[in-house]
Amino acid sequence: MDQFPAATRIAATDNVAIALRDLEAGETVSIGETNVRVAVRIARGHKVALCPIAAGEAVLRYGWPIGTATQPVAPGDHVHSHNLATNLKAEEPYTFAPVSSAVAAPASHWTFRGYRRADGSVGTRNEIWVIPTVGCVARTADRVAQQAALRHAGRVDAILAFPHPLGCSQLGDDLDATARLLAALACNPNAGGVLLIGLGCEENQLAALLQRIPPDRRARIRSVGAQLSADEYADAATAIDVLVETAAQDQREEFGIDALRLGLKCGGSDGLSGLTANPLIGRAADVVTSAGGQAILTEIPEIFGAERLLMQRTADADIFDALVALVNRFKRYFIDHGEPISENPSPGNVAGGITTLEEKSLGAVQKGGHAPVTDVLAYGESLRRPGLTILEAPGNDAVSTTALAAAGATITLFSTGRGTPLGSPIPTLKLATNHDLARRKPGWIDFDAAIVLDEGMDAATDALMTRICAIASGEPARNEINGERDIAIWKRGVTL
Repeated sequence: MDQFPAATRIAATDNVAIALRDLEAGETVSIGETNVRVAVRIARGHKVALCPIAAGEAVLRYGWPIGTATQPVAPGDHVHSHNLATNLKAEEPYTFAPVSSAVAAPASHWTFRGYRRADGSVGTRNEIWVIPTVGCVARTADRVAQQAALRHAGRVDAILAFPHPLGCSQLGDDLDATARLLAALACNPNAGGVLLIGLGCEENQLAALLQRIPPDRRARIRSVGAQLSADEYADAATAIDVLVETAAQDQREEFGIDALRLGLKCGGSDGLSGLTANPLIGRAADVVTSAGGQAILTEIPEIFGAERLLMQRTADADIFDALVALVNRFKRYFIDHGEPISENPSPGNVAGGITTLEEKSLGAVQKGGHAPVTDVLAYGESLRRPGLTILEAPGNDAVSTTALAAAGATITLFSTGRGTPLGSPIPTLKLATNHDLARRKPGWIDFDAAIVLDEGMDAATDALMTRICAIASGEPARNEINGERDIAIWKRGVTL
């Protein structure tokens, strides 16, 4: 990064800059006409004060407050956990005040080769998924999928099982959420066929789960009840054989990017996430949604402090009200468990330069670009409208990536500054926020988003869209190469 400036200020009103490389004590940093002498060594991604900041004064990044100084800060000082604290509060009143924003023009030249489904959706993969209703048959599902993958090698893109520990000892809304999530996952366009395996005595009954599947998807669904079957492995093998015979006839066709469904995610964020990978993902989301496609933003606790930026982009008052209800409901979830709503960032985020949840959130929401918010979904619900959708789910990487796949995303863009191998049922493209991570972990990273600083946002957008379309057309993402294809279900209720 030697060719980069030492640091950068994001908005003209910011009173801190972000180090683009490690800054040494005594060196001078120039931001426009502002020159400050660095007081102590400041690591890449961390903040340096550009002017005096009084105790109790707001610290500004992205042009918004990211917290309050807890002591006087001099120009050149390191601004971090020792002198900056959150301002986040519990449930708040919000006012519908829509603000129009510029959105990237449609880029109709982008295309990919996908699989047309009976419900009108388009998959980026043609796979057979084996989904257990309950943890008791999770390993059964695993063995069934492994045996079928050997038997049908090369006939479909993959045959995979998604084991999980839930489906029994659950009650009420908690059980309903598990069933809703699994049924929605079975409808993902990347699944050319789905085998549901039940045990028989679990709360998450197989017959009830099948009733949640829309009629236009049921032709590609088969089921086996293990307790009622004389040989569940033989019955499962027969069911998969039928599914493969059907799915093997599917062929890739060329589609415009209006047929793409992007999941938007970040994990292991650092101080550069809001400068490189997240804004770049936002540009890709704008390109896809402005062409008529769909993008899904989740991780609700990681929009706290930046929720007003999304609320002012809601398409109408009803969607605004739904988003307000979702945000306050999630805050109440924290409060009811005796936890502060600001109990974030993670230790890795802090080490990477992120101090408060407001700062993390203001960077995270950039993944949603500038498109209007057209819908708000509860956990386990599926996409309904083009545009940018906000989905209920926590920030946990495994839970939220699973929720994105269940909502219908066919490819997920996942920014990371610290690095993670985690995947999900669908292609999960990892975008490194910095060159160092991309160089150190090529087995994890699909795209180096730090080229934003080298080549500019427009060139980086073109490069990312080329990569997205290649992977949507069948080129494997790193999570697929590495076999990182797992699910995690959000459990909120008691366990019997």
